[in-house]
Amino acid sequence: MNENQASALQESCISSELIYDGKVVRLYVDQVRLPNGASSIREYVRHIGAVAVLPLTDEGDVICVRQYRYAHGRLMTEIPAGKLDSTTEDHVEAALRELREETGARCKTLTYLGLYRSTPAILDEKIDLYLAEGLTFGETDPDDDEFLESFRVPLADLVDQVMAGEITDGKTQVAVLKANEILRRRAEAAKKG
Repeated sequence: MNENQASALQESCISSELIYDGKVVRLYVDQVRLPNGASSIREYVRHIGAVAVLPLTDEGDVICVRQYRYAHGRLMTEIPAGKLDSTTEDHVEAALRELREETGARCKTLTYLGLYRSTPAILDEKIDLYLAEGLTFGETDPDDDEFLESFRVPLADLVDQVMAGEITDGKTQVAVLKANEILRRRAEAAKKG
């Protein structure tokens, strides 16, 4: 898409009202000008941002966490993740912190998997995804209000669970499939030489 096409689809803010200013999110209601000149309302949530880490053991297992997600009223299987402490926090440092807090692991290598936007129609949250390898383990240090259990799943089994719809967390789905593809490409390149 070129610049002219993009600008032909752009909406502009006429007015913005902060409805709720919470600990994690801010809810806004904006009046916007549409590309055709009409106006409309956009309700959206601003979020500080987050990181998520797929910890891969030397044996090919992924360290996952299971925790209760109140908004969905159920336990969910996810990769370790957490929000940034501030808008200026280094994302790599945040990823290393979350890895250690939730799994007790430290890593020798951290590979960037890309940016994940969870719900772009109503939420501006951006989650940087990482693959952690060369793991060593120590004590976990979860937040005071964070209750979770960690467990290991072979990456191949996790891919199957994602494809079967058993893993419903979006960031986990994306990280699992991207990490699996990176490892496949590495193995292919190693065969070639």
